[in-house]
Amino acid sequence: MSGGNYKSVFDIIGPVMVGPSSSHTAGAVAIGQAAHKIFGEKLKKVTIDYYESFAKTHQGHGTDYAIIAGVLGMETDDLRVPRAVEIAQKQGIEVIFNEHEGTSPINHPNTAIITLENDTKKIKVSGCSIGGGTIEIRDLEVEGCHFTPLGPLPIMLCWTGGNDPVDIKAHLSHDNIQIRKESALSQAGGRYIHELDLDRMPHPKVLDQIKAVSSGLICL
Repeated sequence: MSGGNYKSVFDIIGPVMVGPSSSHTAGAVAIGQAAHKIFGEKLKKVTIDYYESFAKTHQGHGTDYAIIAGVLGMETDDLRVPRAVEIAQKQGIEVIFNEHEGTSPINHPNTAIITLENDTKKIKVSGCSIGGGTIEIRDLEVEGCHFTPLGPLPIMLCWTGGNDPVDIKAHLSHDNIQIRKESALSQAGGRYIHELDLDRMPHPKVLDQIKAVSSGLICL
């Protein structure tokens, strides 16, 4: 099957979900889940910035509760999804939604930029829903480092002590995984964050091997 960023017919049909729209609801959950995986800590505040189509339709299409559901780690078919904003607020999380005029900064009509923070940590994830519940992540700010992935998942973030993750790339190569794009940024203490755009998700055993040679690993 040839279909751009769709990997199977199920990506076009869309996932099993709670909500009215695969693009505006299921895709929104997936963008929220990506932010949830990266943040990985107790959350204090979430800010959602909408652009273009999302800015105009987020309330009617359930995008608000869908993104917050993903931020809380819920799946698309979780019956709690429509109550996600209420659940977050009961957990003491401040929730803010902003609508923006003009074009999306990541060049897609279904754009949501999610900022998650607590007293010691802040991240920003810029994602778009491209249809059928499929998403792209086109901009990331993590631990003071700014990355611009190609967009399609999977995207790997890993932390190492050097600027060239030779061992990690070797494990990916043994699993016949191609790296479509890679970048690395240095942090204090000689640590590096690496962002790798992959052609498919690594086998679980390969992920375990990569965890063993890195000080942190997140796979979206």
